[in-house]
Amino acid sequence: MRVDLFDFELPAESIALRPARPRDAARMLVVAGDAAFADLIVCDLPGQLRAGDVLVFNDTRVIPAQLEGRRGDAKIGATLHKRIDLRRWQAFVRNAKRLRTGDTIDFANDVQATAEAQLEDGSWILAFLGGEPVEVLLDRAGQMPLPPYIASKRPTDAADKSDYQTMFAAQDGAVAAPTAALHFTPELMAALAQAGVKSETVTLHVGAGTFLPVKVEDTADHKMHAEWGTVSAGVAARLNAARQAGGRVIAVGTTSLRLLESAADDAGTIQAFTGDTAIFITPGYRFKGVDGLMTNFHLPKSTLFMLVASLMGRERMQAAYAHAVGQGYRFYSYGDASLLLP
Repeated sequence: MRVDLFDFELPAESIALRPARPRDAARMLVVAGDAAFADLIVCDLPGQLRAGDVLVFNDTRVIPAQLEGRRGDAKIGATLHKRIDLRRWQAFVRNAKRLRTGDTIDFANDVQATAEAQLEDGSWILAFLGGEPVEVLLDRAGQMPLPPYIASKRPTDAADKSDYQTMFAAQDGAVAAPTAALHFTPELMAALAQAGVKSETVTLHVGAGTFLPVKVEDTADHKMHAEWGTVSAGVAARLNAARQAGGRVIAVGTTSLRLLESAADDAGTIQAFTGDTAIFITPGYRFKGVDGLMTNFHLPKSTLFMLVASLMGRERMQAAYAHAVGQGYRFYSYGDASLLLP
């Protein structure tokens, strides 16, 4: 499909630079079937779901994966994307033309990495030096990797360390937050449980590729970056049982959705899954593992807007986003939420 079919007008002032406080006070646009759009608040979520429904959260934890350093007199910026092994990461590098294979990059606080090799997509494999675990080095030298559309408007600060982490964060490895889950609080989870709504967690380590723009004219020519994820056998069994009992599986975030769809077979049964996924969902895709999605508002012409258009219909989502812009909803990682129920 033509990428320009997924374009829409988005005023710069619609981009949220800080999250709502409290988290569950963010606005929530409900798009359910052909019903009229409903303008609610995230804390209204229990009333929009049914007893027996299951919310599936991504429990990945964002690491301080944004690094600034030097190679000689050249400034080098690196955003870690995907872990290769204990000491090596794939990274997108700024000012990469000043980097050569074998160069050592000096980051802050005596953290160093060797540029091992440049890959076909332009990213680099960086091998961190020294005996300390890479996580320790990143805590010392790295910053939270805010999305470019926020970082270009203000510097990262101390508040982002907590603001850009969900309450479910447990497994180190993401370089971007599963932002739909940023809206949840212990109080909201208690209200959901009281309403009979269940919850499960899966892990997908979100890569920096999630920020990359689609530069081709046709979706068939776009290549997704792979991300590592896992769905345990126990979680898969409970999700299948919930659906068999009449409950719906609602993914919280596109990361949870993409992982569940990667784990589902053609019959719609969710299987245990561990490995990389590069699934790219565009209109015409038949959803197998999920029955709905809670997600933030996404960029024009992005793979994530294509995903929500695939779930609800392109014209329906164009209308929903036009409504959101007109009603002053806040977009992107720190913005408001949408609940999409086909």
